[in-house]
Amino acid sequence: MEKQAVSLYEKLGGQAAVEAVVEEFYKRILADDRINFLFDQTDMSRLKRHQVAFISFAVGGPNNYTGRSMQKAHKGLNISPEQFEAVATHLSESLATFDVDQESIDQVIEKVASLQHDVIGQ
Repeated sequence: MEKQAVSLYEKLGGQAAVEAVVEEFYKRILADDRINFLFDQTDMSRLKRHQVAFISFAVGGPNNYTGRSMQKAHKGLNISPEQFEAVATHLSESLATFDVDQESIDQVIEKVASLQHDVIGQ
């Protein structure tokens, strides 16, 4: 019998782990004056729910992401490359806080980096 490959979602620890990482991620973002102003008019509870669904979907979890496209979600924010990098760093550090291995962190950040053209300068 063949052993099924474990998804990145499962390696991260599933739904509860993704929720905990997202909570830590936004704590870090809201404490960072380089980027926290981008969230001044944001319903953070709603955003966190969307982020959990998006990250879960992106790492092979069972959730289907039904939110707006990355371009639409970031339209008018004019996010700079430096701000995008700050967000990616906070995500990486949030994952590390929960003892996620470096290979898995790199896989998540690689997926995030692939979206930068849809986020920067919109």
